[in-house]
This record gives sequence, C-alpha cells and structure tokens, in this order.
Amino acid sequence: MAFSNPAFTDTAIDRARAQGGTGVMTIAGSAWKSLALVLLAAASAGYTWYQIAQFPERNIGSLVWIGVIAGLIVAMVTIFKPQFAPVSAPIYAVLEGLALGGISYMYQGLYKGVPLIAVGLTFGVALAMLVLYATRIIKVTNRLRSIIFGATLGIMFFYLITMALGFFGIQMPVVFNMGWPGLLFSSAVVIVAAMNLLLNFDMIERNSGSAPHYMEWYAAFGMLVTLVWLYLELLRWASIVFGGRRQ
Repeated sequence: MAFSNPAFTDTAIDRARAQGGTGVMTIAGSAWKSLALVLLAAASAGYTWYQIAQFPERNIGSLVWIGVIAGLIVAMVTIFKPQFAPVSAPIYAVLEGLALGGISYMYQGLYKGVPLIAVGLTFGVALAMLVLYATRIIKVTNRLRSIIFGATLGIMFFYLITMALGFFGIQMPVVFNMGWPGLLFSSAVVIVAAMNLLLNFDMIERNSGSAPHYMEWYAAFGMLVTLVWLYLELLRWASIVFGGRRQ
C-alpha cells in the first residue's frame, strides 16, 4: 500500500530515459496496461475474499500484512528499477489484491455493504477526474503539481507519525473517529488522493512518444498505486458516512 505516488517523480522518468529501451510509451498502451493491473488486483482481491469466506478460521491479519509488506518491497524495486515493471507491476497487483481482499472483508464484517460502495466511488471519482483532465477544466500546472505533491507529502508524514506514536500507545482519536472531525479529515485526504490522479494522467501524456516502451507498465503501476490509496481512503470515508446505518 502507499500513501502517495512516488512512481511519478521526474527523477524516476529521467532514470528510465537514461536506461533506454526499445519502442516508445503510448497513451493507449498505458491505459490498457492500467486496466489489466486493475483487473488483476480485483481478481486477486476477489479470490482472497472467497478463501476467507470459505475458511473463516484463517488469520485475515496475516494475509493483509503479507500483501502489504511484500507489495511494498516489490513497489520499491519497481520505482528504483523501472525496467522491471513488465514483471514486477503484475506481481504488485496480485499482492495488493491479497491485502485489499482481506481489508475489504474486515470492513464488510463491521459495516455491511461499505466495500461495494467504496469500489463504486473509486471508479466514479477516477472517471470524473479523467473527464476534468481531458476537458482541461482542471489544468495541471507547475503550481498545481507543487500543491498536490506538498499535500500528499504532508499526509504521508502525518500517517507515519501516527503509526510511530501508535507503537507507544499514543492515539489520535479526533481525526480517526467516526464523528465530524474524522469525516472532515477523511474527506480532505480523499480529495488529495483524487487529485493525484491528475498527476498520473499528466505524466502519461507528457511522456508518451518519448519514454521507453516498458514505461507503459511503469505508468500502469503508478496508476494502480494511486487507485489503491484512493480506494482505501474511500473505504474509511464510506464507513463513516454509511457504516452506522448498515451494520
């Protein structure tokens, strides 16, 4: 899992160009590979959900952590070695599906129907951001990139600090509770995650026709990173908004 999308930094793209490769990246190729990774992650999540439902005695937490830790390792390899993306990106999708299947099953147990709502919202938000980008209603400028990057980095550090404090038994209940403060914080994070999709679209458009062909898989990997983050945030947001009435 990821709180931000380090895959689409200029350094990573420049490194890919320096390494070279045959063929060039295209928008269509990136789009189809993004769809392939989403379907692969969805299939892995569905299989994990089915296995847990059939064998309730299985430890859901262990499945989630296997997916999270192994997925993080594969993600780091992909970021620093973009040429591995044609192989590592599908592996990452399967591992993320393993984690998402377990997390979604746990949410389903607490708030019936919320995972399905989160899935629908994720695709709805992604489509809306694509339309906003394609029609240039929102233009990705250097200033906007800086704002989105800064907000994403801030959220990432906040989550890391929260996790670190958690090891010492210090909790931050205000922004993570089910009340209005939690809803406002969750909504803000969802907006930032959605805005990251604009950076994904912009990266693909700017580098199509010049970046090596294998960067299509790298772009698809980056898109999946953002979509996973968006889904997880919407999962929490939906649990606050709809969870109480669906238990």
